[in-house]
Amino acid sequence: MQEIDTSRFTHDHQFHADSSQGEKRTRLVVLITATMMVVEIVGGYMLNSMALLADGWHMSSHALAMGLSLLAFVLARKYANDHRFTFGTWKIEILGAFSSALLLAVVAALMMYQSVERLFAPSPIHYNDAIVIAIVGLAVNLLCAWLLRGEHSGHSHDHGHHHDHHHHDVNLHSAYIHVIADAATAVLAVLALLSGKLFGAAWMDPVMGIVGSILVARWAVGLLRESGRILLDAEMDAPVVQEVRDVVAEKIPTAKISDLHVWRVGRGSYACILSLVSDKPLQAEDIRAHLAIHEELVHVTVEIAQA
Repeated sequence: MQEIDTSRFTHDHQFHADSSQGEKRTRLVVLITATMMVVEIVGGYMLNSMALLADGWHMSSHALAMGLSLLAFVLARKYANDHRFTFGTWKIEILGAFSSALLLAVVAALMMYQSVERLFAPSPIHYNDAIVIAIVGLAVNLLCAWLLRGEHSGHSHDHGHHHDHHHHDVNLHSAYIHVIADAATAVLAVLALLSGKLFGAAWMDPVMGIVGSILVARWAVGLLRESGRILLDAEMDAPVVQEVRDVVAEKIPTAKISDLHVWRVGRGSYACILSLVSDKPLQAEDIRAHLAIHEELVHVTVEIAQA
């Protein structure tokens, strides 16, 4: 019996883009953040500033969360060739982003609790030293945001259908959000401390902590939604789904879609299972060729049933 050569029908199951640059940037940001975290927490306790202390603890959770993002990059790379991962290791990075978002939500809750507590039980603040540390913290946050900005915005694909698909590295985006949240709370801390020093408005310190916690909570919810949708394969409203339907309607008018599943397997890559019913003979290879115009469809399975 002649042995069948299947080599030309097989393909790689690593669909996500190279994340080495994101990994390097995240590693550097973790080191910088951890150093500044220690400075702000110690300074907040010694100088009795709730805004500074909140920003320091906030930064500590971000150091941990960005450490998770870094770990996700490392594990995704380490297990890239592990056959147990049916569609590659990209979702390890998404799991890291989801975990980071959960930590961000915890930070928001702690910031709210500590700020409300300090609002009703104020303590004297050493404004001059606290302002200096808060400004240094803000500068560090801006530096980290600059380091992470590169791959955050994503890219687009134009298929001539008058719309773009924007995809970004969700794991790197989660680290970026943590840094931006840090920068925002640092700005609020500086404003609160300046108000207290110049106008005697000591109440601004805990109030800004409350405002910061609300802002951080909103970002956490947004990141949880984005990463959660990917983990749960809840993206059947993605533009590529309608594109598959359009291809069938335009190129294969004799066929009807009986079942369709589309889910993400990479930053801008999707897998698809398409089931068709037709009263005329169809070739799966022809259908895949029609769908090939949409390069984000990297793994297409076609099932055909005769009516």
